[in-house]
Formats: sequence, C-alpha cells, structure tokens
Amino acid sequence: MKLKLYFQEAFNELIHKVSWPTWPDLQSSALVVMVASLIIALIIFAMDYSFQNLMDLIYGMFY
Repeated sequence: MKLKLYFQEAFNELIHKVSWPTWPDLQSSALVVMVASLIIALIIFAMDYSFQNLMDLIYGMFY
C-alpha cells in the first residue's frame, strides 16, 4: 500500500506542482549548454596543445 501511495503522490506532484519549462526556454538553455561546451573544449584543446609543445621542447633539450 505504501508503494502505491508513493507513486500516486509522485504522479500528483509531477502533474500539478512541477513547473515545466516552455519549448523556447528549453531551446535557449540547450544552446547555452552547447556553446559553453564548445568553448570549454576549445580551451582544453589549446592547453593540451601548449603543454605538448612545451614538453616536446623540454624533452628535445635532453636528446
């Protein structure tokens, strides 16, 4: 009985109490996430490339 009550209350909360975002809100949020992910990926790529060149320079001095 407790499990049935739990699912009834969860369903009631999802239908009547949760404020769902609109489609334009979802689209703008997704765009923000994609742009931020791209910027972070580019920053990590630049750091990786820089450190690789630095390590190649350092190792090149000893060989």
